[in-house]
Amino acid sequence: MSNIKLTSVDAPRSAPRSDDELAAMPASERIRYRLVAANCRHHANDNIAAFIRDGELPELKAEVQSKLQEVLRALVIDTDNDHNTQDTAKRVAKMFVEEVFRGRYVPIPAVTEFPNAERLNELMIVGPITVRSACSHHLCPIFGKVWIGLLPNEHSNLIGLSKYARICDWVMSRPQIQEEAVTMLANELNDRVRPDGLAIVMEADHFCMHWRGVKDTDSAMVNSVMRGAFLKDANLRREFLALLPRKND
Repeated sequence: MSNIKLTSVDAPRSAPRSDDELAAMPASERIRYRLVAANCRHHANDNIAAFIRDGELPELKAEVQSKLQEVLRALVIDTDNDHNTQDTAKRVAKMFVEEVFRGRYVPIPAVTEFPNAERLNELMIVGPITVRSACSHHLCPIFGKVWIGLLPNEHSNLIGLSKYARICDWVMSRPQIQEEAVTMLANELNDRVRPDGLAIVMEADHFCMHWRGVKDTDSAMVNSVMRGAFLKDANLRREFLALLPRKND
């Protein structure tokens, strides 16, 4: 989640910097300075868009490109003469900042909310929504599906179906672990829709297992978050879970 406050022990304070001093710093240091000064956490899965100024994302991307070029050099790859890797640092920097980690750097997409004029109060299920993320341990891809169950009440806000996919993409486009990602998604939807009950199930393949380590291509991870009525009412929970078209069924 964004703008999480740190304790005074966790967040050392930097001496105040002048505008000229800040302008001379790399974009990453400028952004980090604002985060630390505001006592805000900036873990891999946190959204830090509020601390990024106009024009700084292109600067950040160029900085990441420069660092990635150093990584390739440290891996003893001759990017000067290898035509396949001459633009790799540029491509990967763009991928990280503008695509796979985009959910860290941009605000939540605009979501139009509608009043529950018909006082709908029956189970709603949205999904499967295809999601893509990255493991924060190895930066390997995570590919999966998300199902969302809602039990609205007369005071709930209703949002369009496409907006669930947009919010999922915003939350998932960060380095993280699946257990925390589902909880963050639940928090965001619960605050926005305010239903009587919220349930989320995510099933995903983790390439940190498929591609490296044990190299197990058959394992997937399934986890869930149940809030409100889904946590208290076993029959509602069973109904929701029974309606999910899981890929292994």
